Amino acid sequence: MRYEKGHKEQTRQKIVEAASERFRADGIDAVGVVSLMSDVGLTQGGFYNHFGSKEDLVRDSVASAATSAKDRMAVRVAGSRSEPHRAMVNTYLSADHRDHPASGCVAAALAAEMGRRPEETRAAFSEGYAEMVELIASTLPASVRGKRRRTLAMSVFASMVGSMSLSRAVAEQGLSDEVLTLGRQAALALIDAG
Repeated sequence: MRYEKGHKEQTRQKIVEAASERFRADGIDAVGVVSLMSDVGLTQGGFYNHFGSKEDLVRDSVASAATSAKDRMAVRVAGSRSEPHRAMVNTYLSADHRDHPASGCVAAALAAEMGRRPEETRAAFSEGYAEMVELIASTLPASVRGKRRRTLAMSVFASMVGSMSLSRAVAEQGLSDEVLTLGRQAALALIDAG
């Protein structure tokens, strides 16, 4: 059977996007190749036409998830009436982000798992991390300059990832909401302190 030009790349991208969502929602080890391929209407055998291993898919999915989450954040910040840093913090530490990990930040969903992945996968995660730090730095007030801009962005991102992770981990809704509220306050206090 002949396929149109670009079919293989489109199919590959479809697998990457589905995996990226499933990995963020369920965790990497909880997602099997058979169920993932079934989700996209393909067979397990078809998987190996696109990837050498599950880890190759994990690496590509992490990179894709990081880029798409960063791009969505940039659009939301640009479309906000708030100061860019406030829009970024409020969007990141929102109930919507907490409740939809499959479409959210890969760091909040998978950071704990990355330490156990091979170097190439951690490198893809690191690139996504650096892109998000760069985006956060771009939202900071003009009064934050030089090296401080990057270190502050890293601190804010670490604070937000931790707050998001904890808000998802606790069982009680009220406590989860409180974690988000306090996380927003802490991140904004870091920024305001410059």
